[in-house]
Amino acid sequence: MDRSGPAARGNADALRGREGSGKVWLVGAGPGDPDLLTLKAARLITSAEAVVYDHLVGAAILELIPATARRVYAGKEAGNHALPQGEINQVLVDLAREGLQVVRLKGGDPFIFGRGGEEMQAVMAAGLSCEIVPGITAAAGAASTTGIPLTHREHAQTLVFATGHLKNDTVDLDWTTLARPNQTVVIYMGLGALDIICRELVAHGLTADTPAAVIHAATTPQQRGVHSTLAHLPVAVREAAIGAPALIMIGEVVALQPESLPLLAKQNAC
Repeated sequence: MDRSGPAARGNADALRGREGSGKVWLVGAGPGDPDLLTLKAARLITSAEAVVYDHLVGAAILELIPATARRVYAGKEAGNHALPQGEINQVLVDLAREGLQVVRLKGGDPFIFGRGGEEMQAVMAAGLSCEIVPGITAAAGAASTTGIPLTHREHAQTLVFATGHLKNDTVDLDWTTLARPNQTVVIYMGLGALDIICRELVAHGLTADTPAAVIHAATTPQQRGVHSTLAHLPVAVREAAIGAPALIMIGEVVALQPESLPLLAKQNAC
């Protein structure tokens, strides 16, 4: 489909007419399935004059970018950032100062472990207009495709999102809070620290047989995963060769995954 024709140019002109100058839109691209883009996100992508995108944004979504738009790859893959965050902030400012309609395209939601807050502050500190467009976060995508509910009246009245990103070979999290009963914990970017996470949660009060799962590339054709317990999840993940990007889901709700949704390879807990 041609994304560079009169309609796309007209949308960009209309945006410029309303704003009178360049603008940055922090747009959530969702968990990977292009059908899960919001209508607003799709409209902005197809009318963008410049797009700064991360590695988690799928090829089908990138195809929506007009051929005439500038593309800047920001990377943001663990341990392999194409651009440091400070440079990304400056790129957004520079493009908007040229009078362009700039889409900063991020996997999931910009404000959930996406550094959207930092980028918003940088753009607005430069005196430029910035708008946030939410996206479906990976946890919601994984819940929908696996049938693992994030909350449940009988099992989880609290939902916690945390980042498990390693820093100096450790994970700085409030383990006491994460190990509380009757809640679901979803950890983003934690695969490299999976052994630490499982060990600390058990040490701080969760039972070793607490249901837990790791889901790779949720909502995409590449989705894979394992369903086990805290005690055996690291071994199960290694045996299944599950890699990043992946979410860790912990709590009694994991055991509710329907047999009719065979998206996870269930592992024995013994």
